[in-house]
Amino acid sequence: MDEETIFDPLRRKTVALTPEEEVRQWFIAEVLHKGLGVPMHMMGSEVSLQLGQKKLRADIVVYGRAEGGKPLMLVECKRPDIELSQEVVDQAIRYHRVLDVRYIVITNGPKSFFFERDAEGNFAFLRRAPKWEDMV
Repeated sequence: MDEETIFDPLRRKTVALTPEEEVRQWFIAEVLHKGLGVPMHMMGSEVSLQLGQKKLRADIVVYGRAEGGKPLMLVECKRPDIELSQEVVDQAIRYHRVLDVRYIVITNGPKSFFFERDAEGNFAFLRRAPKWEDMV
């Protein structure tokens, strides 16, 4: 039996259409690209990270123009039936330790929460998502 697939424009390949992948592709196309104006070539999906001995994968990373494309935003995607709990925020913050991003987003499709790092290094909830031009 063939599984459903979807083309990931960031990885430039066809991948299995899981519920989490559906959220990831929606967020890339509709929220980041169309909504916030992030150019497709300034994003990566399933980005490999290393934290100590642990190998991790960030769902979506948004890069800036300056400093050789320094990561600006990390997006952690979950299936729609997964609650966006403190555990999900903690997972994104672990990835931040590797990437040193200014913005963190967690989403399950129906709900998305945006956070910005302040001068003290703490993440505060944002009422509105910043446009890419404002991030860079």
